[in-house]
Amino acid sequence: MESESSLLSLVIVLLVAFFTPLLLHRFRLFFMPVVVAEIIMGLIIGKSGLNVIHHDMWLDTLSTLGFIFLMFLSGVEIDFSAFSSKQKKATLPNGTLEPNRLVVSILIFAGIFVLSLLLSYLFVLAGFIENMMLMTLIISTISLGVVVPTLKEADLMKTGIGQIILLVAVIADLVTMILLSVFVSLSGDGGGQMWLLLVLFATGVIFYFIGVRFKSRNFVARLSTGTVQIGTRAIFTLIIVLVALSESVGAENILGAFIAGTLVSLLNPDQSMIRQLDSFGYGFLIPIFFVMVGVDLDLWSLLSNKNMLLLIPLLILALFISKFFPVLILKRWYDKNTVLASAFLLTSTLSLVIAAAKIAERINVISAQMSGTLILVAVISCILTPIMFKKLFPKENVGEQKIKIVLVGANQMSLAVSKELSQSQYDTFLIHKKFEKAGSHTADSAFEILEVTGYDEAVLEKEGAFDADILFISTGDEELNSTLAVAAKERDVERVIARIESPDLAKALTEQDIEVFSTLLATTALMKALIESPNIANIMTSEETALHEIRMLNPDYNQMTLREFPFTGDVIIVRIFRGKDSIVPHGDTELLINDRLIVTGSLEYVEELTRELQYKK
Repeated sequence: MESESSLLSLVIVLLVAFFTPLLLHRFRLFFMPVVVAEIIMGLIIGKSGLNVIHHDMWLDTLSTLGFIFLMFLSGVEIDFSAFSSKQKKATLPNGTLEPNRLVVSILIFAGIFVLSLLLSYLFVLAGFIENMMLMTLIISTISLGVVVPTLKEADLMKTGIGQIILLVAVIADLVTMILLSVFVSLSGDGGGQMWLLLVLFATGVIFYFIGVRFKSRNFVARLSTGTVQIGTRAIFTLIIVLVALSESVGAENILGAFIAGTLVSLLNPDQSMIRQLDSFGYGFLIPIFFVMVGVDLDLWSLLSNKNMLLLIPLLILALFISKFFPVLILKRWYDKNTVLASAFLLTSTLSLVIAAAKIAERINVISAQMSGTLILVAVISCILTPIMFKKLFPKENVGEQKIKIVLVGANQMSLAVSKELSQSQYDTFLIHKKFEKAGSHTADSAFEILEVTGYDEAVLEKEGAFDADILFISTGDEELNSTLAVAAKERDVERVIARIESPDLAKALTEQDIEVFSTLLATTALMKALIESPNIANIMTSEETALHEIRMLNPDYNQMTLREFPFTGDVIIVRIFRGKDSIVPHGDTELLINDRLIVTGSLEYVEELTRELQYKK
């Protein structure tokens, strides 16, 4: 009977995890993060509601694994390239030069931490909590899991203010996780043995150098396909080894998982592997953890305590104050609405607060009621802050940003393309190797070409080639094209296109998420199309029948079906590309932010549709 009961609880939790996003979609509750909805659903079926879930080995094990995997993915989310100070400073709409992103972000977090320390002292004086260090961590932490999706949805990830917000969140995530480990080491049974944490970090460094040494080996690439999937095996082994070592040195298992995540992020794995890990984590283990967080919360007991009830608004206010005053430094460069919106977004907190609350409760630093209050405040902050950010952030700051395209190698093809691309949508830069001979074919060229001494990585990096949104490499040497394409991907260039004629080399690059262009294959495909479909040339070359790509950025049309779409111009949507998926559009097909629509129709209507879909609130 006990076994049947345990399986029934697991089934209920899994069903709740499955139906939660469907319910959010059905009732169009898009403002609410799915993880917050999962906690609320857990409240309904747990101690605060129906009380139909009972703890057992199955649920406890899967919930713990979900917690570990959540901390691992939090480490993976950290983009260490954001710490690079090589970005060129842009001129802001008000005419001022934007600040040094890294320096300003460090100053803002330092201010957040100092204010959090002072506010924590006030909470201790008021008798709400006894441990000042724990409260400082709670107030100063920021949720990357809320910040990153919100910035992506607003199309702000590559803007100066977006990068500053992201950097502050990344620094907060790193610092608070390390301090949480120190807090556990000091407060737990193994207090005073903090030096053992150095063993864990040293092991992480060793694993990093091992990963760097073997990552690019040919045999690793061969073993990463089919039923072997050596890369995935290595990641899960890394997680388990570091989690076990973390517990062995008296730290929390989540520290080992977090370090494993940061190591994976530093090693720049294939994005397809990251998507697989996200799919496994957020599709199975992590929802179980968040539902169980809600199950264990006893709201009635919490709300019956006047101190806890008073603490909720005071702590929410403290979270905002700790972010608002340090962010005021940005007023030197940005308007007040941008600064206020940034402060609200940085107020969001979730995963690390839940981690700190649960750990502190387990080691008897705080009561179950206090733990529940801290988690409830985190949930409320995650609902409120993205809404306030979207309402306050000025739409003119999002602006219509041109896509930066760098073409490496001047030839008949790249020269023609550079002139054909729309100047209103693209900033095009053409880089070519300087010829020693006078009278070179570029000497009297009407094209604007940046001449460089050579195609070395260092030279191209100095000239800003790797800062492009799209990098098209088309020199006469396909081996060089391949080397530069890999180097660009390692520097996180979003799209890299390389001119490659060799099928084997093309296949190897495609596996590294590099797009390949072949003159031979393109010509063959066009000739075949001309023979089989004579009118194909007109479709590809005529302005009235040509295919156009439009990126959907207008939030007004997010989650709207094509049947409901009000735009009735003379345009047909031929295809929708979503990530790597190609979707044949139907009436029930929904438009999502960052969808790429392939359309055909009269140029006038295509331009009107482009303006409509790319208008960002």
